Amino acid sequence: MSARAWQCQSLMIGYPDATLLDRLDLLDEAARTLAAPVGDPLLRFLDHVRHTPPARLAEDYVATFDHRKRCCLFLTYYAHGDTRNRGMALLELKQTYAAAGLLLSDEELPDHVGVVLEFAAATGDREQLVRHRAGLELLRLALHDAGSPWADVVDSVVATLPPMAGHQRTAVEKLVVGG
Repeated sequence: MSARAWQCQSLMIGYPDATLLDRLDLLDEAARTLAAPVGDPLLRFLDHVRHTPPARLAEDYVATFDHRKRCCLFLTYYAHGDTRNRGMALLELKQTYAAAGLLLSDEELPDHVGVVLEFAAATGDREQLVRHRAGLELLRLALHDAGSPWADVVDSVVATLPPMAGHQRTAVEKLVVGG
């Protein structure tokens, strides 16, 4: 079930292009097979996509993810910012993917939420999602604060993960306080 969810979520968190729009019926069908905490938010998001003109959807995506620092789709940014440590974290992710047989194009950063979800879907390995749980949670909170429909997608992602541990809650609190 999680692999199906992660594949759907990876498509929905990406830029709303023809790939997403052409697969709405398939995504709807897949989301209906998921448990309510995972599938219901995806169905709400798909309903939003169906009722929003494509140009408006694209504008909203850019306004949300390209113009709001707190709504960053690159998970290592939450832990490392734009530092050398982030570069090392990106390299480690690429090596993890390569070891599993997944090679990224030069156009894809390995910490993009969609790429991490695609990796989890392909391998069944949710370790990177759990590892970056604090960043996902901060992204989720920021999307809710912004009233973004993509909050539903991240809600669905979080619903596939175990509850946050104490150290993860502390990490989220530090990220919130640190801005």
